[in-house]
Amino acid sequence: MKNILRIIAIVTLIFTTSCGKEKKTVADTRATVNVKVSTPSSESNSFISASGKVEAVQNANLSTRMMGFINNISVNVGDKVSKGQLLISINSADISAQKAQVDASILEASAAFNNAEKDYHRFTALFKDNSASQKEMDDISANYEMAKARLEAANQMKNQVNAQLSYSNITAPFSGVITGKFVNKGDMANPGMPLISIETPGNYQIISMVPEFEITSIKKGTNVNVVLKSTNQLIIGKVTEVSTSAKNTGGQYLVKVLLDKTEVKLLSGMYTSVQFPIEKITDTKKKMVLVPQSVLLHQGQLTGVYTIGNENVAILRWLRIGKSFGDQVEVLSGLSANEQYIVSADGKLYNGAKVSIQ
Repeated sequence: MKNILRIIAIVTLIFTTSCGKEKKTVADTRATVNVKVSTPSSESNSFISASGKVEAVQNANLSTRMMGFINNISVNVGDKVSKGQLLISINSADISAQKAQVDASILEASAAFNNAEKDYHRFTALFKDNSASQKEMDDISANYEMAKARLEAANQMKNQVNAQLSYSNITAPFSGVITGKFVNKGDMANPGMPLISIETPGNYQIISMVPEFEITSIKKGTNVNVVLKSTNQLIIGKVTEVSTSAKNTGGQYLVKVLLDKTEVKLLSGMYTSVQFPIEKITDTKKKMVLVPQSVLLHQGQLTGVYTIGNENVAILRWLRIGKSFGDQVEVLSGLSANEQYIVSADGKLYNGAKVSIQ
């Protein structure tokens, strides 16, 4: 019993002593980072954004209708060419042999026709003098017409061979620049196979594909803004074509936009974002939340922005973003329209960093 009382007394003494000590406070030694903040802009969805690609208005992929080995390619990618200039020569020995045969046939048919024509005129005079019978006149007339038909057939055969020969020499259909060469000397050219591509620089257009739920809002003749994705430069254009069928495009409707003359360096194949204006939406629930692309942080496939948390600390917030509109991007979730986000800081930010709003 005495031992139990002694133990209780010792425990009570320890508890009383510990309660009597003052609690020590740990000082916050984190450096304060001065930051500037802003709130997302909220705009009505007054335009439709669609991706597109730059291409020259006048362009062509050249091919041939004949099969043969390529003898020579006289141009390279980037060369300027004139209309009618020879670009590619294809071996045409078999067609040349056919041409020689046709020429020989024309000579034979011409000799036969000349002889038949003389006989025809001779017998016509004799028939008028009653020196030739009707049967003889009919035979001579038939022979004359057959000789005439054989000569015409030989001439048409020559035209056919010449047409085939024209496909063995690929020439420039217009003046421009060679943009692609898909074969080399010695390769086999096949009918319909692209051999070389050419375009006329200076006039460019955008080929854009628009989904079916947005195509009805796009009108021909509308002025649009085009943003180059590589340089974020803005160009003005006009809608020149709006497809009314998506039968061969997988549910996407083709829209062509002719670009205005500009000092911006354009090359075929550049990707763009085309902004088609539509009527403004008055419903506030459908307004977009936009933030500048410069404030976004990227870690792998994640995109985030620093916001202000309790006790003025930086909080990294992950976002789900949508379409880009120039230098701004739409926030689909992760940030509301009235929340502040950090625009700039005079020091290194990290999750939980102490900040001071300027």
